[in-house]
Amino acid sequence: MESKPSIDSKRRTPTSRLTGATTPLDMRDEFRALTHPSFVMTKDGCVNALNSSRMSSGVAAPVNREVGVRLFESMLGFDSMELSHNDYSVKPQRFLKALEQLHMELLQETTIFPLLYGFMPNLGLYYRPDGSFENPSDLLPLGKIPEARRTQEEALEACLEDCIEMSDCMVEMGADGIDYDTVASTGDAEFLAVLRTTEHVANQTGLPVEIGMSAEMVLGFHGQLEYDGTRLAGLWPHQQLQLCEKAGCAIFGPVVNTNTKKSVPWNLARAVTFIKACTDIAKIPVHANVGMGVGGVPMFETPAVDAVTRASAAMVEIGRCDGL
Repeated sequence: MESKPSIDSKRRTPTSRLTGATTPLDMRDEFRALTHPSFVMTKDGCVNALNSSRMSSGVAAPVNREVGVRLFESMLGFDSMELSHNDYSVKPQRFLKALEQLHMELLQETTIFPLLYGFMPNLGLYYRPDGSFENPSDLLPLGKIPEARRTQEEALEACLEDCIEMSDCMVEMGADGIDYDTVASTGDAEFLAVLRTTEHVANQTGLPVEIGMSAEMVLGFHGQLEYDGTRLAGLWPHQQLQLCEKAGCAIFGPVVNTNTKKSVPWNLARAVTFIKACTDIAKIPVHANVGMGVGGVPMFETPAVDAVTRASAAMVEIGRCDGL
């Protein structure tokens, strides 16, 4: 006659909801990783998560930037914050330079944590119909490759000038750093503009610069642009990191795109592999982009909390990121 299983044999082992850890030692390591004093949170998009519309994943809270930044510090416990205009692209922001300087000055007087000023280079706004330069997307289908390359070279100079102007004006306001976000969204020409801007800011102002990429690979819309003898088109995160270090970058934010046809574990494993390739060789802190559609997080405006927390923990424990 078979004996019935004891109550103890049915007792389930406690399992972490973040990483699946099943032993006290694993859980302790997980907690230590997520609360480590050297693990730093940086943010892009200023307080858009609070005061933007629900179409932009915000909650439409009736708060201005000053109140929002202080909430991120005192209520949400962020380690640092970025101040930026809601439009977030450098081209329109430069027309509001005096206003942006005023906001930075006010917040420097009322906050304690490091406050960076940030924007997207967004080279696309310099092309027609929004800008004055011919649009390479119109020229390339016509086979006008030399013309498409030339207009990108001209536009990147204008973008470079605006990026330098908006970065330099924050020095006298006491900004703690500059954040260039969604870099290379329009390809290698935009990446070159940011690298040259970083070189200027690092050498001329001494401000630390954070570069957050837009995609895992730099698209070669131009195809022949180089920085320090390295062609920019087709660079992967660990290669992007090396050029950012040469330019004088202080924090690098690599991106690994989510494949919507694959599962969360598959995407997370792939993302951590790319990030580990960066942290293994990095000489500067690496803050992986972990959000909608990147870093192992599903492509959804409000991703499930368990997916985001698992991705965050994996980036720290396995990817060995310095921050997110």
